[in-house]
Amino acid sequence: MRYTINISSMLFIILSALHANAETDIERGQDLHDGNCISCHAAIYGEKGNEIYTRSNRKIDTLMGLETQLKRCKNSLGTNWPEDQILDVQHYLNSSFYHFED
Repeated sequence: MRYTINISSMLFIILSALHANAETDIERGQDLHDGNCISCHAAIYGEKGNEIYTRSNRKIDTLMGLETQLKRCKNSLGTNWPEDQILDVQHYLNSSFYHFED
């Protein structure tokens, strides 16, 4: 049996591998989060704002869902975070609150 892989499938495989192996900076992720996200969350969920991540009815249930939400929030805030900074925030939130497997 012969298998063929189209270019988009190959690109997805490569990008997934790069994403999984990308080095992230948790401290930078926390700094970016605290400087950009927490004030909005605090306005909605109380003084600390971190309750958004630990509430019983949270909407994020996968690592990919977390990344998607971060991109939505980034666009809403108008921040110019490049991909590596999004990954830093994602890694910080995952290691601190979500604990999804990579």
